[in-house]
Amino acid sequence: MDASVDRIARPWGSRTPYGRHEAWPTRVDTHLAQGVEPDDVQRWVQSASILHSDGDAMDIAVKDGGIVGVRGRAADRVNHGRLGPKDLFGWQANSSPDRLTRPLIREGGRLVECDWDTAMERVVARSRELLDERGPGSIGFYTSGQLFLEEYYTLAVLARAGIGTNHLDGNTRLCTATAGEALKESFGCDGQPGTYDDIDHMDVMVLFGHNIAETQPVQWMRILDRLDGTDPPRLICVDPRPTRVARKATVHLAPRAGTNVALLNALLHEVIRAGHIDREYIDAHTVGFDELAAAVEDCTPEWAAAICDVPVDRIRRAADIIGSAERLLSTVLQGVYQSHQATAAAVQVNNLHLIRGMLGRPGAGVLQMNGQPTAQNTRECGANGDLPGFRNWQNDAHVADLAKVWNVEPETIPHYGPPTHAMQMFRYAEQGSIRMLWISGTNPAVSLPELGRIRSILAQERLFVVVQDLFLTETAQLADVVLPAATWGEKTGALTNADRTVHLSDKAVEPPGEAKPDLDIFLDYAARMDFRDKDGGPLITWHDPESAFEAWKRCSAGRPCDYTGLSHEKLRGTSGIQWPCNERFPEGTERLYTDGISWAGPQVCESYGKDLVTGASQEAVDYRAANPDGKAMLKPSAYLPPHEAPSEEHPFQLTTGRTIYHFHTRTKTGRAPQLNSAAPEVWVEASTVDADGLGFHEGDLMEVATPRGALRARLRVTDIRPGLLFVPFHYGYWDTPTGHGPGDGTPGRAANETTITDWDPVSKQPLFKTAAAALRLVERGGGASAPAPTTTASAPARPAGVPATEGGPSAHAGQTEGPEWRERNGAGA
Repeated sequence: MDASVDRIARPWGSRTPYGRHEAWPTRVDTHLAQGVEPDDVQRWVQSASILHSDGDAMDIAVKDGGIVGVRGRAADRVNHGRLGPKDLFGWQANSSPDRLTRPLIREGGRLVECDWDTAMERVVARSRELLDERGPGSIGFYTSGQLFLEEYYTLAVLARAGIGTNHLDGNTRLCTATAGEALKESFGCDGQPGTYDDIDHMDVMVLFGHNIAETQPVQWMRILDRLDGTDPPRLICVDPRPTRVARKATVHLAPRAGTNVALLNALLHEVIRAGHIDREYIDAHTVGFDELAAAVEDCTPEWAAAICDVPVDRIRRAADIIGSAERLLSTVLQGVYQSHQATAAAVQVNNLHLIRGMLGRPGAGVLQMNGQPTAQNTRECGANGDLPGFRNWQNDAHVADLAKVWNVEPETIPHYGPPTHAMQMFRYAEQGSIRMLWISGTNPAVSLPELGRIRSILAQERLFVVVQDLFLTETAQLADVVLPAATWGEKTGALTNADRTVHLSDKAVEPPGEAKPDLDIFLDYAARMDFRDKDGGPLITWHDPESAFEAWKRCSAGRPCDYTGLSHEKLRGTSGIQWPCNERFPEGTERLYTDGISWAGPQVCESYGKDLVTGASQEAVDYRAANPDGKAMLKPSAYLPPHEAPSEEHPFQLTTGRTIYHFHTRTKTGRAPQLNSAAPEVWVEASTVDADGLGFHEGDLMEVATPRGALRARLRVTDIRPGLLFVPFHYGYWDTPTGHGPGDGTPGRAANETTITDWDPVSKQPLFKTAAAALRLVERGGGASAPAPTTTASAPARPAGVPATEGGPSAHAGQTEGPEWRERNGAGA
């Protein structure tokens, strides 16, 4: 048990060291409400976390019809009983007094309560009116990364085959679209090649733009335990901030924002030059090696160092460690996905593994990580812009197969062009072609780029906005209809984490008031719209989570993400199970591509690929000519400079990101007292070099401005690379006196007041990490500290000689490394 450890001050808890190839020891983490003892708990109900993409399994403690705590599931393959801070404390948001309990409709410019029939009939009437007058292209759906599999699949069917719209995407577009796209580019299909268990076996781990300590804290615990055990691995960290990962790294590379492709091309150059390649694997399982080698021939460490502002010898050392690894594991996240040339960079990580033959064996794998908890389900179920079951929208046979599953004509399913991505959907709404936008479980009025523009779009009178959520978020305040939803612990459903592990989350308590599960809301809408199949029967034939799961199994049959061997009953009471799970793999599949590349053939692949520079979709004939035998594709990309560069007026680069204590826009975590007090307010990080040079001090109130807008925040002076500013993106306005954005051009609180409307050409993922910015003093802090945690990457720079520890008395106590770390890892280089 780890109950005695303060999990705010020590987010990763105590250590349980273990050696390479050994089993990770169990440690059961528990948190119960004050005054509740374990013997007071009346029921423990199986679940898994929806506050990050780890998929940590847990049991929900129930007493007198309410949730009173959680404990980790010791038998689970993902977390072995451990829970992160958001897992331990986030459940408290369920009982917040400001939960939505009745539907709301807009009357006379105000949102007023009504019954479900009134709200749903208003939605249905507007849907029918638009379908009659403007057609299916006038309706769009923008969903979450926190719903359950059964809900995404139902939404995909009613949107694609019921409405017939091409406008369906999820906020996973903001966090995980590049992961799926990079896997398709390299392997012809989505699906993580690796598994979390590879941490137990690898000897080298490279984390590309992935602050795993804060985004997947339980897997960071696993890494820490390996580091404290026998035969510890070597870590390479690519991150411009002094994260906990960077402090433990053998080599820390802190590149200039927007230069990931240059750095990766130099690593590829060095690995090839030194002969650290597996020629047998390359010949047997890949195409395109000669083109890749030619593309990086001149990408020397010296060339990359000039672009990335990283020391040449550090690039060489990283390449040597990668090239000499016995079992190489790489992870990728937002430092790549939300930056310039996102997909091109992520593909080069895949290339490193392919040329080294580091796939399909214990410890040798790639994890193109997810950010959202159920992002994998949006991709599998077709709620993120792809067709369900990883089908190829350009392949008529795939469309016909899906039409057969749904019993509709193939032309019913829109596939005349690529599915509409979220940023384009908001553009269509801005222009007036989309007239109804149904937003479920997400908060774009805080999470999308250039918020002044987003607010103006959502506030248009001609746009009918439906919001389905737990609270009156900043987005809900702009809606025409607000539907109160149930959440985790209040409904049953399956969810799949970043390494393909499927868990079941059972209903533990009743939702408050008249709130309903998202599945019930979608089913109600489909019934009221009377969607029919080609024979005149109901399009949607299921009625509850279990029957919806069975319907999804039929859709997934024979596809890469085959769920046919799973059921709610099989998932109940056991550890998570990794797909594909079917007759051939009845207990799931730990790693993909153990016997070669499976789903890259021209007839079966999910995508024919895209141009990594322009994003243009390639045609089947070109794919077939380039890859007739269905091998992995080694796709090079030249480095291109970011679209927005610093200038005299905006001399800094601005990047945004997360803290371990919050999720998304703090809709839940901001209502959990421990998490909120650990990181109560927005802050801005600048380097010691920049702060000293400009005369700024810790705690000063600053204004961060870009050509789009501005925000105000207290200054945290850290060992972040000079020239770069960091702002966490979690903070909106629901807990401020106004409750909504500034709206009048005055500086706000949200990071996305400043970010740019720009996206990766391949994945269409918005770029949150390369804006040009200015930093201006508003008022002196008077010696006060910034409201930033000090246990994490936002730790303040310390005076020389002050020792560092992993824990401390509170989340705001000074924690960081001394100058020796900064010199060794090149912070400030």
